[in-house]
Amino acid sequence: MPSSATPDDDAALLARLRDGDEDAFRQLVRALHGALVRLALAFVGSQGAAEEVVQDTWMAVIAGLDKFEGRASLRTWTIGILVNRAKTRGVRDRRTVPFAPQVDEGDTLEDHRFSAAGTWSSPPSAWDKAPEALTLRKEACEQIEIELAKLPPAQGTIVMLRDVEGWDAAEVCKALEISEANQRVLLHRGRARLRAALEHYHSAEGRKS
Repeated sequence: MPSSATPDDDAALLARLRDGDEDAFRQLVRALHGALVRLALAFVGSQGAAEEVVQDTWMAVIAGLDKFEGRASLRTWTIGILVNRAKTRGVRDRRTVPFAPQVDEGDTLEDHRFSAAGTWSSPPSAWDKAPEALTLRKEACEQIEIELAKLPPAQGTIVMLRDVEGWDAAEVCKALEISEANQRVLLHRGRARLRAALEHYHSAEGRKS
């Protein structure tokens, strides 16, 4: 379910889901399953455990449709269910993710190429000037996935939701039950680490050519 979905779209999909429309359920799964697995991995220690948490989440979604009051979007509601189950599984597996570091509203990032809102003040170095531009873009996308997985779990989760899944700040804060300040700091630091890693990779690749 894309972030651009409207309340009317949500209501129509919910009605179909409550009617037992299997196509509607497949639509919801296609839209969210990948994000749910990636988010679960921030709390649990293995791909298998993440898949189990997601399957439990889908079962809970089906069971809870009649009680869903529509105060949040279907996506945010589903993510909330996932987070609760993933936290429980993470505690059982003795893995926790610090989504709420002790920060204050004045906490700033040392990398001044980012604005206070967490957006880039200056764009990354261009990667498409070499003749092998298309190949480099493909390699860059693969490298982004690699470096994203190396981020501290809390930072990686926020960056994934904001920059990969296209969530806005309010959705992330509501789903993860964190403050806007913590969301901003985690996003800020995650983006800075990711950018530094990618620029290092790009620089190293340039020296090889």
